[in-house]
Amino acid sequence: MKKILVILSLVGSLFAVDGQKVFQENCTACHIGMISKADFMKQFKDVKAPPMVEISNRLRNTIQINAKNENEEDIHRFAVISYIKEYLKHPSFNYYMCNDSAISRFDVMPAQDHLSEDELQAVAEWIYDYFEDKEFK
Repeated sequence: MKKILVILSLVGSLFAVDGQKVFQENCTACHIGMISKADFMKQFKDVKAPPMVEISNRLRNTIQINAKNENEEDIHRFAVISYIKEYLKHPSFNYYMCNDSAISRFDVMPAQDHLSEDELQAVAEWIYDYFEDKEFK
């Protein structure tokens, strides 16, 4: 039984969607991933969207979970990833979390309805995890 589970796990990882690849293929036409604030400001008039490091940090800091237990980090991660997935499918002024200057400069992004659920999950996890200890400064 253990051999079957190991084999299934390995086969599943062969077909796993790479969130960074989804980001590179679908998001970098508008979003820069990692950039300093000074470098971003130098390019500000030419960029199409806020940098992903800023978006990830803003979401992580804005979405708060009041669970005070050992699962608080997992619950927070789940909530942020769920928000990202939903926003990618249905972006709206009704629940954007960018600062006002960003939204007035860039507007609301187009829906990414061409992405599969697996791609949405993978890119949302990557956005949360990759930028976790990175700052936009």
